[in-house]
Amino acid sequence: MSVKIAARNIFKNYGAVKALRGVSVDIHEGEIHAICGDNGAGKSTLIKILAGVEQPDDGEILVDDRPSHFDTPNASLRAGLATIHQDLAVAPEMTIYQNIFMGAELTRNVMGLRLLDKKRMRQEAIGYMSLLNKSITDMNAKVNELSGGQRQAVAICRALRWNANVVILDEPTAALGVRETEQVLGLVRSLKDAGKTVVLISHAMQDVAALADRVTILRTGENQISLEGGDLTADSLSHYILSGASNRVH
Repeated sequence: MSVKIAARNIFKNYGAVKALRGVSVDIHEGEIHAICGDNGAGKSTLIKILAGVEQPDDGEILVDDRPSHFDTPNASLRAGLATIHQDLAVAPEMTIYQNIFMGAELTRNVMGLRLLDKKRMRQEAIGYMSLLNKSITDMNAKVNELSGGQRQAVAICRALRWNANVVILDEPTAALGVRETEQVLGLVRSLKDAGKTVVLISHAMQDVAALADRVTILRTGENQISLEGGDLTADSLSHYILSGASNRVH
């Protein structure tokens, strides 16, 4: 399996705080790769660098073996990486299709005027949503009428609309109930089935154990351990995070 994204020897300091100290991660094409660690491990900083929100002090990011520099979130998005943060950045009072096409609205020419092509946006929105959640069919529904898991689907569809082939999910099940969490886990599996690469940041070790093909665990800004998915459990993942085991591949 080819490496889709490679972070090589990434350093990031905030004054005297060393957030990342030589972190390296290979994310393979088409896999679900979880990045885990306790608070202060550096995972959020690494994701901000991949998302173009922060820039590393040293190190290199490669996408499809090509050196890449994301000086803005748009630069990361143009490279095919879409980051879905915990707040989702959806507009609750707007419809599903309006949220999916926010900032990229489709128009049509009517007697020399450019008008919104609502019908086409609704049709294309159904196509994106069908990849993730076939039970959501009314693209005119307002987002504030949806469950937390369904809102995640809307945010992910917007990423697909931008032709993202790597979707980074930052704590997607945080503050969700059991039923909504199951919906989100289904969304992540659907992304993989659609050929997307998924980077999962999560404190929920049961979710990581259920989903991840591979896991990278960080500790105090450094690589701690890399694990292959399959036989992982929430307990074993928690053990690796808390034990300080390092430089081993399970």
